[in-house]
Amino acid sequence: MANLLTADQLIQIAGANAPHDRLRELISSVNQTLERYQINTALRIAHFIAQVAHESDCFNAMEEYASGEDYEGRDDLGNTQPGDGVRFKGRGLIQLTGRSNYAAFTQAMNVDFIAQPTLVAQAPYAVLVAGWFWDKNQLNSLADQDDLRAVTRTINGGYNGLEDREKYLQAAKRVLQC
Repeated sequence: MANLLTADQLIQIAGANAPHDRLRELISSVNQTLERYQINTALRIAHFIAQVAHESDCFNAMEEYASGEDYEGRDDLGNTQPGDGVRFKGRGLIQLTGRSNYAAFTQAMNVDFIAQPTLVAQAPYAVLVAGWFWDKNQLNSLADQDDLRAVTRTINGGYNGLEDREKYLQAAKRVLQC
């Protein structure tokens, strides 16, 4: 497997407030994900890293800070059983949320995340879930167009944190020379 991104590059992009030890631990999973989902050009990598950096609070959060209680009984997320909201709260660099999404990721990875949902917050799955979401939503094509707003809207449903995502994108473009 080729290294599309080094730990030092990831640290430069993430900045001084990032947990550098965690980034060094994650780099192998990051490269595995980049390769698996063809996030393999400098521009695609820049957009992917910018989005996951924002979504994970600069790699500080692999699990949603909130308890997940707000997701209780949310049929749109497949949360049909008592406790599903807390059990299937957001996890991963792009947060996987809800029983139905955990079931889909279970099928994609052939790992039972329904039985062990906390695995999604651990490497390599915390990174793979972001790549899986990226691929499922065809975000490489939007990254190829250098369309930060469209990528953000697909991930976020709106434009929350657009300035922060732009900051990471500019840092990534500088580091990756694209």
